[in-house]
Amino acid sequence: MSESGYARRDVPPFERKFFGSGEPFTRIGAGNLGGKAQGLVFIEDILRAELDQEAFPTVDINIPTLTVVASDVFDAFMERNALREIAFSDAPDARIAHAFQRADLPVEVLGDLKALIDQVHSPLAVRSSSLLEDALFRPFAGVYETKMTPNNQPDPADRFRKLVEAIKFVYATTFFKAARDYIRSTDEDPRREKMAVIIQEVVGSRHGERFYPELSGVCRSYNFYPLGRTRPDEGVVSLALGLGKTIVDGAVTWAYSPARPNAPPPFASTKDLLKNTQTKFWAVNMGRPPEFDPTAEAEYLIQADLSAAEYDGTLHALASTYDASSDRLSPGTGIPGPRALNFAPLLDLKRYPLNDIVKTMLSACEQALDGAVEIEFAMTFPPLRSRERARLGFLQVRPMVVSEERVEITAEELARPDVLAASDRVMGNGVNRSVRDAVYVKPESFEARHTPRIATELERLNRPLLAENRPYLLLGFGRWGSSDPWLGIPVKWGQICGARVIVEATLPNMAVEMSQGSHFFHNISSFQVSYFSVNHQKRPGIDWAWLDAQEIVAETDYVRHVRWEKPLLVKVDGRTGRGAIWRGP
Repeated sequence: MSESGYARRDVPPFERKFFGSGEPFTRIGAGNLGGKAQGLVFIEDILRAELDQEAFPTVDINIPTLTVVASDVFDAFMERNALREIAFSDAPDARIAHAFQRADLPVEVLGDLKALIDQVHSPLAVRSSSLLEDALFRPFAGVYETKMTPNNQPDPADRFRKLVEAIKFVYATTFFKAARDYIRSTDEDPRREKMAVIIQEVVGSRHGERFYPELSGVCRSYNFYPLGRTRPDEGVVSLALGLGKTIVDGAVTWAYSPARPNAPPPFASTKDLLKNTQTKFWAVNMGRPPEFDPTAEAEYLIQADLSAAEYDGTLHALASTYDASSDRLSPGTGIPGPRALNFAPLLDLKRYPLNDIVKTMLSACEQALDGAVEIEFAMTFPPLRSRERARLGFLQVRPMVVSEERVEITAEELARPDVLAASDRVMGNGVNRSVRDAVYVKPESFEARHTPRIATELERLNRPLLAENRPYLLLGFGRWGSSDPWLGIPVKWGQICGARVIVEATLPNMAVEMSQGSHFFHNISSFQVSYFSVNHQKRPGIDWAWLDAQEIVAETDYVRHVRWEKPLLVKVDGRTGRGAIWRGP
């Protein structure tokens, strides 16, 4: 078994055929494939052994074709170009990226890469697959970058150059600041890390200057935030139109339980639903290329709104239409009106058996890994009235950490006068008595327009706490880790990785649902960080006055670091989602 828990097996070498070789999974080089690639090998074995394709006759289910540039190529690249000195320095990301771009890939792999690019004219995803990535308690999820390349230039030499640039970019992200900060929060030696790179077809279709899948999804067999009658072990699925970046970045998505796909959504009205569902999506830019940027993960991506998807004809299996006369949503796009991405054609009308496939794969992977799992996938659909099959491509599987410690929290405890914060929507499980510091966004100066700057200030305060090995309580507003600064604070995990208790507070003008589909939240669960969502309309809320009265260690324009002598008591009951933080009598 690998460090990730996946059984290892041999992967055939790349024989200079990408499509049509009969081998959807090949390798270049003889080294390690890395955690992410091993997860894909694992899920390919599950597909072959456990999934009855005949049970889903309208959908082709597979792993998108890929080859892995193994870790020995990375080692040769580093050594032959003498890159280790700058890689392990504290140089800015841009300087590291430029140094890697000036270096040469090992000559022995260039023939394979040129042969690949000569055959492929559709977009490619160049993805990280490090040795430590997707390990159970050190997942490194989202720490390294993926570069999408349109791969549509007429000249093969141009396509080859862009592929090489993308591989070097992924190599460079091994040493970017986010990765360095993340490794500081673990017990890992950064010099042990090695990077393999996955070159994989992008699931999707071209629509003018946009290429994207109609549907991206992340499903988890354990739900840290069950609603209504839903149980945690019934799981959760997040769905989005377009590339999965929407989910990974913590933007607005559609979430449901695979055990209850038709359960009423948590919105007060139809108009509330229309206001709070996805309105923008990501696609690969197939048009005029942007100016070269060696540090930009989204260099070749563009964002569009629902009107573009309507023009492309990609909403028929995903959207419902608002009927103003009845104030109701009608599944599908057969009538004119505003569209809402509630995925009713799939979940209510069952136009394709998405939910049955999700449940089958979650169950099979849980049994194989003997624990909770998270799966990423993408899906495309044929035009209306076409007899072609839909396609579902599995992109990743990784284990989840779910604590089984039994914790009881009574109603009387929640009413104690020394409660600092409490909620019935808490992620995690267990008891923590190690926190004597808090870093919090000052309520009196918070505005959504300042969230990018707040993220930078938090990083500045996180660094010394991490160096001193002082776990801390982090409090802020909106959705932590969101890429949309108007939904919350757009931090990367490395910027707050010293926190061991995190509180997300809502505001009247920032009351978004928590995201469970991002890499950010996978790191939280794997590091067993307690994560509280505290609604501003519920009591006891947060005792901001007590925090303001503590000793100030450091302060910026929008963030304050305080310290006290007696540690907090933090308890979370993962069965009920109830949790509390007590400051002590």
